Amino acid sequence: MMEMRKKILEVCVFSLDAALKAERSGADRLELCSNPMEGGTTPHPALVKAACRKCNIPVYPIIRPRGGGFCYSEDEFEMMKEDILFCKDAGCKGIATGVLLPDNRVDVIRMKQLVELAHPMGVTFIRAFDLTPDPFEALEDVIEAGCERILTSGQKDKATDAPELIEQLVKKAANRISIMPGSGVRADNIRQIMDATDANEIHSSARVFLPNDSKMADELGFGQAVSCDENQIQKMRKEIN
Repeated sequence: MMEMRKKILEVCVFSLDAALKAERSGADRLELCSNPMEGGTTPHPALVKAACRKCNIPVYPIIRPRGGGFCYSEDEFEMMKEDILFCKDAGCKGIATGVLLPDNRVDVIRMKQLVELAHPMGVTFIRAFDLTPDPFEALEDVIEAGCERILTSGQKDKATDAPELIEQLVKKAANRISIMPGSGVRADNIRQIMDATDANEIHSSARVFLPNDSKMADELGFGQAVSCDENQIQKMRKEIN
């Protein structure tokens, strides 16, 4: 009888508080980021260290020096390499990153450099994948670069909008790399997405904004703290078990 593979739940977090809540609620892995309004950028070194020290599940910081596209200057690329070395020293199990060429195809040469530098840490190719003009060519490029998984919404805003493409990518990958659906994943659709795509890993932020304790913080535009919804994560864990 074939053994069932465990379904992996990765949760994207933007603070130490959220990281601890996510682990407690049933996350298997953390993608650690800063700047949620920019889609996630490289987290602060102190946050990376604290998450690695306090969490017992794998921590994968995103390596993304800024918001916007994923074609980087030489200076930005050097920063990314320094951040990867820091993450390795801090005890991270992996990183999440993605580099594209000016035409939005995967920059295989640069990605190979980052994967080699990160070793023995694993590397997730992030949703830069969703900008690529040919997802099947991009799939082969990411595999060639040596990444262990691709995070994708199927080149749509939400993973629920593209189950057919994600399923095709899972089939085409043929266990050479993991395809991990993400974006818009909640407890009420996680089972549907995993069943429709045949994916073994799935990604969610279960994001909630915490109210400020001062009206002045709102009035002066200081933003809101972001955490995760423990109840959502617990429900997602239950759904995919």
